[in-house]
Amino acid sequence: MSDSQPRQPHSAKKKRTPRAPGLEEGGVLGETTADAKREDAISREATVGEEPPRFMFNRRFLIDRRFPGWAISLVVHLALLALLAFLTFPTQFFEPERELVIAPDESEQAVESLEPTALEPTEIELLAEESLQVEPQVQLETTSTPPVESDASAAMAIDLADLSLQKVPRNELSTLIGGLQGNDLSGRGEQVRSELVARYGGSQASEAAVASGLKWIEAHQMADGGWSFAHHLAPSCKGRCDKPGVPLLVQARSGATGLALLPFLGAGQTHKSPGPYRKTVKAGLAFLMGRMRPDGSLWEKGGTFYSHGIATIALCEAYAMTGDKKLAPYAQRAIDFIVRSQDPVGGGWRYEPRQPGDTSVSGWQVMALKSAYMGKLHVPAETIRRVELFLNSVQLDGGARYGYLNPKTKKDEGTTAVGLLSRMYLGSKKSNPALARGVGHLMKWGPSPNNYYYNYYATQILRHWGGDEWTDWNRIMRDQTVARQEKKGHLRGSWFFEKDHSSEVGGRLYCTAMAVMILEVYYRHLPIYAKESVQADFPLD
Repeated sequence: MSDSQPRQPHSAKKKRTPRAPGLEEGGVLGETTADAKREDAISREATVGEEPPRFMFNRRFLIDRRFPGWAISLVVHLALLALLAFLTFPTQFFEPERELVIAPDESEQAVESLEPTALEPTEIELLAEESLQVEPQVQLETTSTPPVESDASAAMAIDLADLSLQKVPRNELSTLIGGLQGNDLSGRGEQVRSELVARYGGSQASEAAVASGLKWIEAHQMADGGWSFAHHLAPSCKGRCDKPGVPLLVQARSGATGLALLPFLGAGQTHKSPGPYRKTVKAGLAFLMGRMRPDGSLWEKGGTFYSHGIATIALCEAYAMTGDKKLAPYAQRAIDFIVRSQDPVGGGWRYEPRQPGDTSVSGWQVMALKSAYMGKLHVPAETIRRVELFLNSVQLDGGARYGYLNPKTKKDEGTTAVGLLSRMYLGSKKSNPALARGVGHLMKWGPSPNNYYYNYYATQILRHWGGDEWTDWNRIMRDQTVARQEKKGHLRGSWFFEKDHSSEVGGRLYCTAMAVMILEVYYRHLPIYAKESVQADFPLD
């Protein structure tokens, strides 16, 4: 049946046939059997490719003729308008905005913005002038361990062979070398630096390399006064440098800033000195002070306890060299956080507070405690006793070599060097057989062409040890380091060491800071085993 056929007249006497559902308005309420047969025939023809009549479409959608045409048209047009609106407007029009938060696992940390936000590049000098001249912005909690004024302020020496739990013997309280008398940092003074360079094997080339390295580090200071392992983002660099640190370290701003400050402090440059880097150091220290939490923590993602230890060394050395009272609460609080975060059972440190320790992270904390001692800050004797217990737990060959987590893990040159230097700082005597055997291992391995983490610790050990061993080590270490410094272009003054895990992680800033500190070894720390060294017992409270 088609829409063009005329309707049959209705008859009151004619029996009504139930209307088939789905007919259009053009259909008939009382179709005959013949009409139904024609409809079935048309339907069968549609299955073999012909276009079905309009009423087949209407039957599928069950449109009743009782609905007027305008109503059906309205519904259809409204549906089309809704569909167009859904496709046109953003999804936020229909549902509230949602934020996806993914917690980083151990191998991947969330990365914060790299753009400096606090200051414009031209404001670094203003910060340098004003920082440390105003009251601290961070309100520190009250402390039960204030700085101690007496010379016997910290227990930093325990004999390697004879561990005593009753007293911590023999701290070197002063060192006399020629006309120089003072603490372990006194060699950084301008008046004696050249004498120490000449006496202990430095050269004009090594000093020139230090000067060039400091210029490169200064040039890569960020706009907020700190540094970043993403050093290529510094305003003066503008991406011209290669070899940044891994993305995991982008958030380790305190670690990068502490590491960058140490070479300046090693060269005697402080925020109080008249040298060319006074404002640079001021801005860096102000950055660390502003970043410290009220509990003294400089722990951060990516850098973990490495960051805290390195930044603490910088604060403590700056305080020890200047006596600036505005630095004292920050340096002491950072030390207090190290003390509270020590593994109470094993005595070491690792990535998280109170976590069982590893040799590498623990080494930086021991150096921070030593720096605090030199600044006459408070270091509990119990903390030092536990460090000794930790070293005992990771040592091999009676203390001549050291593992990483225990004596069986990662027994490499780096962990041995960290362990031996820690023993020296804790008071091991030069006559100790284990220490002598350890130095023998270092001489057998020699300076590494790439592993400057190992070189950094081993060079300090041989410098303190002295003698022919130091002469032989220094000649190789000094000359290869000077030769590998960049000499041209924007990279001039920097280093990068290929095929080394630490170098790949920390990038060019890390490599440059470590190399400069190695070349400063002649005066950064006075030798522990100087013949004129004065020692005294330090009884426990």
